[in-house]
Amino acid sequence: MRMLSLSALLLLAMAGPADATDTADTAAVKSVLSRYKAALEKRDLTGVEKLFDTRNEVVESGKVEGGYADYRDHHIGPELGHFASFRFSDYVVKVRLEGPIALATETYRYSIVLKDKPEPIERTGAATSVLKKIGGQWKILSTHSSSRTPKPAKPKADANAGE
Repeated sequence: MRMLSLSALLLLAMAGPADATDTADTAAVKSVLSRYKAALEKRDLTGVEKLFDTRNEVVESGKVEGGYADYRDHHIGPELGHFASFRFSDYVVKVRLEGPIALATETYRYSIVLKDKPEPIERTGAATSVLKKIGGQWKILSTHSSSRTPKPAKPKADANAGE
């Protein structure tokens, strides 16, 4: 019995630091994704390339954009120049760690107001990103995002309808 208790304590002791590391790594992955999201909302991509590994790929809504630098220079960067505002809401991120690899799934809503059109563009979106811990830092290897127009809200039943 004593040997069983000692074995159980050893297992708990070994699991404790791994759980703490997983928690710290999960928080670090979420921080990388949050910094990217914040840069988009600010419409300022200065320094964002540091969040990506040098060998990365960006896929958006059915198109392989290439690496982040190409995406920034030829797609999202010029697009942000037309935006008066870009806001995320209902943001949820889930992270699964697989050793030095993290798989992240984000869901969100976003609203864009163009400089020349006052009516906002509303979308729901999802993104899946693969990050790798390199030199103690989490870097985005691949990100794939897509969006769609939200479905209209279902009408609420009229409480007086049966009278």
